[in-house]
Amino acid sequence: MATTSTPDSSSDLSITVESNPSDSRLSELGIKSWPKWGCPPGKYLLKFDAEETCYLIKGKVKVYPKGSSEFVEFGAGDLVTIPQGLSCTWDVSVSIDKHYKFASSSSSS
Repeated sequence: MATTSTPDSSSDLSITVESNPSDSRLSELGIKSWPKWGCPPGKYLLKFDAEETCYLIKGKVKVYPKGSSEFVEFGAGDLVTIPQGLSCTWDVSVSIDKHYKFASSSSSS
């Protein structure tokens, strides 16, 4: 019997990659007003305490979720959403330069 993953599963800590989003999508998100972050090639252990959305201006990385041998690869031109609670290793092969934004921890309006 085939198994399917449900998008609303609380154990689903999957990374979403949107390749080459349109300029209008980037403008709508206000990417250029987001803070910037960069790092040289290397391996980095990271834990995301909040959901992060980032847009890579340059670079290339393979992200290995903790306890998994599988990876998600993304790079320049990709819009990426990393779920809250994900612990992972970033294996950066080309220096990263990105705009990023963390989801608000406040859900009240």
